[in-house]
This record gives sequence, C-alpha cells and structure tokens, in this order.
Amino acid sequence: MQDADLFLELAGIAGVFVGFGALIAVRSSGAGPDEVGFMRGVVSFGLLTVVAALAPVTFTRYAPTEHQVWALSSVLVLVGLVSLIGVMARTPEYRANVAATWRSGKLKAIESVASAPLTVALGLVPIVILLGLAPELEAAMYFTLVVLLLLSAGWVLLDLVFSQRRAPVP
Repeated sequence: MQDADLFLELAGIAGVFVGFGALIAVRSSGAGPDEVGFMRGVVSFGLLTVVAALAPVTFTRYAPTEHQVWALSSVLVLVGLVSLIGVMARTPEYRANVAATWRSGKLKAIESVASAPLTVALGLVPIVILLGLAPELEAAMYFTLVVLLLLSAGWVLLDLVFSQRRAPVP
C-alpha cells in the first residue's frame, strides 16, 4: 500500500484529538450535559478515525485484493459509525444537546444544517466503496472518508472548546 505512512500520520493526528478530549474531560469537573456530550463526541470520532486510518494498513498485511482492503475497511467504518451514532443517541446528554440546539437560535440551527452534508458523506462513501461503483477511485474515496472523520473530530473539539464555561473576570 502506497499511502500507509499517510494513514499512520492521520491516525496520529486523531490520537491527539482523543487526548485533548480526554484531557478536557478530566479537567472539567461538574461539566454540563453539552460539554459531556461534546467530550464523548471528540473521543468517539477520534477513536473511529484511528480505527479507519489503521484498518487498510492492517488488512493489506493479509494480501487481499485492493478492492477487498477498501471494502473491509469501509465495513469497519460503517459499523463503527452506526454504532457510535446509536450509542450516543441513547445518552441523555445527546438528547439534551439536540433539544437545546433547536431552542438556542439561528447559529446552532445553521450549524446543524451545515453538518448534514458531512453526515451524508460519511454514510455514503463507504457504501459506494462496498458496492464497487467506482473501483478506480476507491483509494481516494477511502482517504477522503478518513479525512472527513478527522474533520468531524476537529469540529466536535471546536464545539467543546467554545462550550467551556468562562471563569468570571475579577
């Protein structure tokens, strides 16, 4: 695999997001539901990105065809993404965040609408790879999928940082 080093670098970057999310979680005693939800999101998307970046590097070691590498990696990402969304949707923090989003005004609503294409892309890219609809683009699409997962982790980290309560100014 020609991009193994690149995937390993992306896994390292995602690991940093996981570390930041965990660090913020440890330092945020008494965090509100929105902060807890964002912390879980950063760590979850970061770990999913690490798995997605390491999957093709690992599967290549077993010498399957190139399509099999991308298809198996896509299945892993799709299962991880569905599981992540399913588990997070069941948490009270997530439900509170969704309810607050729709009550909090235009900026949060715009953010929710803007994230819809990202969510659709995260679901469609692995399916296109699995079905073999564009075999010549599978490597590029999978790389794009990993980058989108990394951007998702970064987006949630940004939300987490902006959701932190500010200390009162003396």
